[in-house]
Amino acid sequence: MRNAALAMAAALALAGSLVLAATPPRAGPDQAGDFDYYVLTLSWSPTWCALEGDAHGAEQCAPELGYGWLLHGLWPQYESGYPVDCTTAEPDPSRADSAAMADIMGSAGLAWHEWKRHGRCSGLSGAEYYRLSRDALARITRPEILRQIAQPVSLPPSVVEDAFMEANPGLGRDAITITCEEGRIDEVRICLTRELGLRSCGPDVARDCALPSALLDPVR
Repeated sequence: MRNAALAMAAALALAGSLVLAATPPRAGPDQAGDFDYYVLTLSWSPTWCALEGDAHGAEQCAPELGYGWLLHGLWPQYESGYPVDCTTAEPDPSRADSAAMADIMGSAGLAWHEWKRHGRCSGLSGAEYYRLSRDALARITRPEILRQIAQPVSLPPSVVEDAFMEANPGLGRDAITITCEEGRIDEVRICLTRELGLRSCGPDVARDCALPSALLDPVR
């Protein structure tokens, strides 16, 4: 029995060493420009307003603006995991640059936050990162049918996924993920190459909302 236990321990130790050898840890802080692909993340503005924005009187939630899918961010991603808060020698965006992103992001504050947390890891300057983010958003058609919902409706998250796939020929199910927050449709995440072509998501990104149905509020 003792010999069997020793043999099992040795086997587990060997397996662990092989895993560590196959996936060496990254040394030091995340490096700007060192990543594998992008995740383009769109948030449904009515969800954010209902859960957070309304309580803070966020300008983004004003009814006359009629925001639906807004750009949350363009995130550099590893095949597993992602870099954040990188140090870069590239210049930050100006206040005017950040303010100019409000039309697709809802606020200059979000644009600045996304630059600090994710954009600095792109290896680009602030102005270049904003331009790339706008370009990435322009390559994805946001389905008009979801803007036509007149009242809150509960639906399977796959319905939102299907709507994006229909509006974007070539967008496969392995390249898009729908997330939920507190029982509501929250975000759409689409995986792109560094050149902004469609690609499959890594396993840590490809985690769809597991709810059978979730609430989708109408555009205000």
